[in-house]
Amino acid sequence: MSLKAKDLRNESKEELQRKIKDLQDKYLELKFNHVSGTLKNPHELNSIRKDIARIMTIIGEKNND
Repeated sequence: MSLKAKDLRNESKEELQRKIKDLQDKYLELKFNHVSGTLKNPHELNSIRKDIARIMTIIGEKNND
């Protein structure tokens, strides 16, 4: 479910902030599942972290404009 940077650049800062919040909540939930041993795909944690970083980079670009 990797998010594409070109698609994210078309969204507003508010939408991007909301996506970050949702992804952080999902990441926390998956992290708890990973610790408890019920997480089926641990690589999903990495993917979400990268998506969060990608969105934060785009927000930074928008702040510099």
